[in-house]
Amino acid sequence: MADSVKKWYVVRAIGGQENKVKSYIETEISRLGMTDYVDRVLVPTEKVIQVRNGKKINKERVYFPGYVMIEANLSGELPHIIKGITGVIGFLGEVKGGDPVPMRKSEINRMLGKVDELSVQNDNVAIPYIVGETVKVIDGPFNGFDGTIEKINEEKRKLEVMVKIFGRKTPLELSYMQVEKIS
Repeated sequence: MADSVKKWYVVRAIGGQENKVKSYIETEISRLGMTDYVDRVLVPTEKVIQVRNGKKINKERVYFPGYVMIEANLSGELPHIIKGITGVIGFLGEVKGGDPVPMRKSEINRMLGKVDELSVQNDNVAIPYIVGETVKVIDGPFNGFDGTIEKINEEKRKLEVMVKIFGRKTPLELSYMQVEKIS
């Protein structure tokens, strides 16, 4: 099977079940021995940092909710097999019930570039603060206090902020997520 006939298609899935649908498709394709026709099944995700109860949590969020990308040669029964899989609504196409429409090259590059970029970009975030800058504490016991950045620890991703408490300057070690710039 030549790779030139394989194109990227978008499979519409039930929202919130993209990863389940991905595994169903992969299992069904391998069960039927059609792995020659399908190269990749992909659920584009992005890494998101959330603060819950003062703790920083890394989460993966689906970038295109309700969609699963598939690189395949959709010939013969394959489109019908994929449409019959639990959680699959159908293919993204121009005509309802018509043939699946492949993605444009520019869309594929943008999607794949975004996926690669997001997985690499995880911890290479630029430090948004500078020494001497005034910030407001937005999380933790000193929430609402203003302070001045004294030191930046890039490795630990922490800031030493000097805050005035009862007229006395006190140093606090805070993460980047616990402060915001005062504009």
